[in-house]
Amino acid sequence: MGITKSENFTQEQNELATLAKAIGHPARIAIIQHLIKVDSCICGDIVNELPLSQPTVSQHLKELKNSGLISGNIEGNAICYCLNHEGFQKIEQFFASINSSLTKTNTSCC
Repeated sequence: MGITKSENFTQEQNELATLAKAIGHPARIAIIQHLIKVDSCICGDIVNELPLSQPTVSQHLKELKNSGLISGNIEGNAICYCLNHEGFQKIEQFFASINSSLTKTNTSCC
C-alpha cells in the first residue's frame, strides 16, 4: 500500500483523520467511556478498568493524547487524564455537517 500524502489534504481533513484513527480502537473507546463515567481527571486506575497490560494502556493513552482527545497533567509521579473538549467538538461538528447534509439530500439515490 502506498504512503498517504497528507500534504494533499486540508489541515481540517488531516485533523479529522487523526481523531478518527484515535477512536478507531475498542480499547480507546473504553478509555473515553471510563473518563466520561468518572467525570474527573483520573490517575492510574485506567489500567484496572481494561483487560490490557499497563504498557498497552499507556500506548493507547498516548495515541488519545497526541490526537487531542484527552489531556494529561503530571501530578507528582503520576499523569492524570481527562477529556479534551476541543477534540470532541471537532468530531461533533464533522458529524453534524454530515447529518445536516443527509437531511437535505435525496435518500433514494443508491
